[in-house]
Amino acid sequence: MPELCRFYSIIIKMIYMDEGQHHKPHFHVFYGEYRASVGVDGELLAGSLPVKQLKLVQAWAVIHEDELYRAWNKAVRGEAFGKIEPLQ
Repeated sequence: MPELCRFYSIIIKMIYMDEGQHHKPHFHVFYGEYRASVGVDGELLAGSLPVKQLKLVQAWAVIHEDELYRAWNKAVRGEAFGKIEPLQ
């Protein structure tokens, strides 16, 4: 699972050809023992995150929405995608 971004101990990854389970563009978030799937639109699809970290991830997703959709479109075709800038 390639890493898209890392900030404030939050790791964001995207899986190649991962369109079956959630049926919408999404990414996977790892924070300590927490795991979650979050839609590109910021919706928490599965798992859990502490509220503060979820809000940070949602803010990051809003800022990088276009880049996330580009990465998603490449990932579902099995193509490599680049990293996305972290929150500063």
